[in-house]
Amino acid sequence: MAQSASAAFWLLIFAAPVAAWVVWSDLRAMRIPNTAVLALTGVFAVVGLLVLPLPVWGWSWLNFAVVLVVGFVLSLSGGFGAGDAKFAAAMAPFVALGDLRLFLVLLGAAVLAGFVAHRLFRLIPAVRAATPHWESWQRREFPMGLALGPALIIYLGLAALYGH
Repeated sequence: MAQSASAAFWLLIFAAPVAAWVVWSDLRAMRIPNTAVLALTGVFAVVGLLVLPLPVWGWSWLNFAVVLVVGFVLSLSGGFGAGDAKFAAAMAPFVALGDLRLFLVLLGAAVLAGFVAHRLFRLIPAVRAATPHWESWQRREFPMGLALGPALIIYLGLAALYGH
């Protein structure tokens, strides 16, 4: 892991609740609130500045810009929701460039696991009865927040455990 374990730990502590909120919101309303995007961006802006070396923190914002542009293009093409694109951009500074390959594998696994779990759980009457107003049960689209949030939490958790 390119991040120090201590930095990843502190980032995880503050980012995990936002990521969990995104999962819940996307399942419930098929929407990632802009306030969640701003909250995660704020976590990196403040906590990242406190726990990362200044050059690392500064260059990490380039990740934000690149993912925002790519996400915007994907959103325009209909391949990605706008909220998903904005949240992915807010997540990007948390991922060290040297860990990009690892993160993409984690994200791919989270998409696959989330998709299968979502499709299976929506077939279970008890689950649907417990969450009767969740829009994701009715829609064909996959709530990407269900993959994005856990991918960030798992990545930061691994970095906190195995970072140097």
